[in-house]
Amino acid sequence: MITVGIKELKTRLSSYVDMVKHGEEVVVTDHGKEVALVIPISKERQAIKSLMDAGRVKWAGGKPVGIKGVKVKGDAVSDTVRKERR
Repeated sequence: MITVGIKELKTRLSSYVDMVKHGEEVVVTDHGKEVALVIPISKERQAIKSLMDAGRVKWAGGKPVGIKGVKVKGDAVSDTVRKERR
């Protein structure tokens, strides 16, 4: 896990986003206090997004509506939806 201050993050944002794309987690600090966490997009969220893009499901922040029986390795879709609501 990488820790970076806000000023440094702003200066080198593209570099840190690239690190996150490759699986790193970045803790953002403000005057030495942790204030945010930048993490990669979950595989479950990617699966939901691809189904939305294909028009197979609709999701407006609640329970996804559409096809049934979608299997995704990892967390249940309902758990992912709950995490995204935080």
